[in-house]
Amino acid sequence: MSYFSELISTVFERRYQKALSGEVDGRTTSELCEALLSSHGEVSGVTLARNLLDRYAAMSAEEKTGFFEFMAHELEIDPDAVISSLEAYKHNPSKGTYRAFAAACEPRRQELARRLNQVQGATGQLVKMRKDLLGLMKERPDLEPLDVDFKHLFASWFNRGFLVLRPIDWASPADILEKIIAYEAVHEIDSWDDLRRRLKPTDRRCFGFFHPSMADEPLIFVEVALTKGVPNSIQDLLADGRDEIEAEDADTAVFYSISNCQSGLAGISFGNSLIKQVVSDLSKDLPGLSTFVTLSPIPGLNKWLGGTDLEVLKAADNQALAAHYLLEAKRSDGMPFDPVARFHLGNGAMVHAVHAEADTSPNGRRQSNGTMVNYLYDLSQISQNHEQFVGDQTVVASAAVKTLSGSVTPKSTGD
Repeated sequence: MSYFSELISTVFERRYQKALSGEVDGRTTSELCEALLSSHGEVSGVTLARNLLDRYAAMSAEEKTGFFEFMAHELEIDPDAVISSLEAYKHNPSKGTYRAFAAACEPRRQELARRLNQVQGATGQLVKMRKDLLGLMKERPDLEPLDVDFKHLFASWFNRGFLVLRPIDWASPADILEKIIAYEAVHEIDSWDDLRRRLKPTDRRCFGFFHPSMADEPLIFVEVALTKGVPNSIQDLLADGRDEIEAEDADTAVFYSISNCQSGLAGISFGNSLIKQVVSDLSKDLPGLSTFVTLSPIPGLNKWLGGTDLEVLKAADNQALAAHYLLEAKRSDGMPFDPVARFHLGNGAMVHAVHAEADTSPNGRRQSNGTMVNYLYDLSQISQNHEQFVGDQTVVASAAVKTLSGSVTPKSTGD
């Protein structure tokens, strides 16, 4: 009976939405937004939300900018109301005065986004909406507060508790596999054969985080190689015709590519949780694994070296230069200059080893003259490493990497 009740309810809702849609087509976008914000009926609210999302999808770039301007400026907080409600709470702290203060602090555009999210599939559409907004931010700083609200909502909607970890293999649906090819951001997948080499062998794994509201869209995924020993070359790791091993014979899990898939979720961190969950799952499935490392690019190295002649670098000790960069190159806030280093060190990893000629692709040459790094996830030290890094920006590294770094003089780095 429950199934048939839900079926009848769904049919009724769709017919009712269709009937109502004609009543609101003539309204302006701002009028639809106001109507949605004042709506109390669930079905009518869903209909209004659907109409708004459909209308946004059909907008030109100029019309989308106008929509963002409306959200940013017409659905803003009232500063005077915030100040007065804060004063009321200060002089009489109570449930009522606090509720009034909290309500005054929340701009109406947050509630608009929540109501838009009532529609099936709306979460993905809102993520794309933020992608459009981020594309305007550089030229329209007045829209930045709107992005703060999007990010605030997404941080809750994409909380780790809502994410589902799914293995991705050669038997996964074709539409998912196509997206893995499209979203790969570290080492380009140039063909279906290339993808098969990464997913089908017994010593290869891939895992992705998915959200129930975006079931066919990976949020982030990690590619893993199961090896004997720590690898020092991405071209060897991905080589066609390499010798495969049985997964049970591997002692090392190598995270060689982590790709964020949704640019509309920029700033929402998934990688930390993803790596920890994958390490936990692999440890249970393959108890023979004792080492968990990355084989990571060093994207900021050549940029940091600035105008240094790359011909000189080819004759120099690339490993030492990279080690010095990873340990000593810091931003004004004391954090490492390199974004990949910040990510892994913030997760509690340590700089384990540096390898020259590890990525000879054009991109590898362009970023770091072909040098790559292993970050080691020592399960017994992750928490301690994390605390040292976030507490005083200590970059934990192996003795070998410290020795390499110490052999470099400021002159040889172009400082």
